[in-house]
Amino acid sequence: MSLIPFLSRKRGKSLFLPAHGRGLSLPNEMKSLLSKRAGVWDLPDLVEIGGPLEKDGIVAQSQREAAAAMGADRCWFGVNGATGLLQAALLSIAAPGTSVLMPRNVHRSLIQACVLADLNPVFFGLPFLSDRGHFYTPDKSLIQALFEKSQLEDVNISAAVLVNPTYQGYSTSLRPLIDLFHQRGWPVLVDEAHGAHFAVDLDIGLPDSAINLGADLIVHSLHKSALGLVQSAVLWSKGDRVDPDSIETCLSWLQTSSPSSLLLASCESALKEWRTTRGLMRLRNRIEESKILTNALVEAGLPLLKNDDPLKLILHTSIESISGIDADKWLSKRSIEAELPEPGCLTFCLGYNRQRSLAKLLTRLWNQLLDSDLPRTVTPEFNPPPSNIGFSTPCMHPGIAWRSKRETLDLSQSIGRISAQLICPYPPGIPLLIPGEKLDKNLVEWLLEQKRLWPEQISAKIDIVKDQ
Repeated sequence: MSLIPFLSRKRGKSLFLPAHGRGLSLPNEMKSLLSKRAGVWDLPDLVEIGGPLEKDGIVAQSQREAAAAMGADRCWFGVNGATGLLQAALLSIAAPGTSVLMPRNVHRSLIQACVLADLNPVFFGLPFLSDRGHFYTPDKSLIQALFEKSQLEDVNISAAVLVNPTYQGYSTSLRPLIDLFHQRGWPVLVDEAHGAHFAVDLDIGLPDSAINLGADLIVHSLHKSALGLVQSAVLWSKGDRVDPDSIETCLSWLQTSSPSSLLLASCESALKEWRTTRGLMRLRNRIEESKILTNALVEAGLPLLKNDDPLKLILHTSIESISGIDADKWLSKRSIEAELPEPGCLTFCLGYNRQRSLAKLLTRLWNQLLDSDLPRTVTPEFNPPPSNIGFSTPCMHPGIAWRSKRETLDLSQSIGRISAQLICPYPPGIPLLIPGEKLDKNLVEWLLEQKRLWPEQISAKIDIVKDQ
């Protein structure tokens, strides 16, 4: 099948991103634009339009208005997704040759930025939810305890990164963490790709956004948690710890010089939607409806896990010894398409469409799934990665390892060697192994277990740094 027929075919319940639900919840401005003659919107960066890095033009004015409305000092639209903005943001706050403090559940894009910019990641371990195989969020006491055990006095850390919320919708109290890092003189970048809606000024019980909690740079994916098209994103800047000129220089390196006018318009419309009564009411209604839906599913006996984002449902499949990956394939054949299949869970994104009759449909299919012959191959407990303890750094700089001469071995034969590659199931895009990490016995055994859990995403082979 070619791509165009695939994109246009009818689907069942689309409980995946983008959050506009296959166009049904796109802002009216975007619906109107896309209904015009095909391609009429495909314009270059004309003088009147400008671009994200221009001081004049429609885009510059739109960015100023968005920043003022959100309480930020500056903002830049992105057309390379949160990935490109996260990478540019990290480059703008961390000098080459220094280290960056980041959680173990950081997105792969930031590891790739470390390789590009000669940065060394210093990971801090996270709480691990062994019943489902998820990293949880850190709090101030955890980070303080780590500092007390290891002061990192000999490590030249220049910046810190936080991820909040997680892909599955877990969120923490960010202010104490940001203050703690600022006390050490580190600017803070928050990957809030899945939490753009947290920044909306509505009293609906959502966690607060990093924009309001002292972060220096914040990245939102507008297709994941707002009503943008795929690849639309925004970078926000607050305070004077990061030079806007440095941000724009890094953006110019990592963003296209020919940004899509359609995607720029999508950035604008997604952010403007939340400055309208209609847009705010839509968000409020979807949040309230999602809470009612969750309660109905729990009452019907579905094993849903608690999180902090009501627009995400986490179905705990491993409580029945069923892999979320297997459950996803089974449900997809029955016209339910989820967002994030994992060995222990299946995460659905409700998005901004109304989900009529979803409670009855999911309940019926879950009961049928339990009665099916789907294999029961997953244990109720998952082991955390052996490296998820305290602070850890790769034994070889990731950039050096990635660029080194390499050889390929069976994963089982790689004990004692140094990884030259990234092992990273996608989604969720959280690396299990990065270039430069040493493969000891415990790590290799854990990776072999992950290979069993992610059979189609993890190879039995691995590229390692070739001995000189």
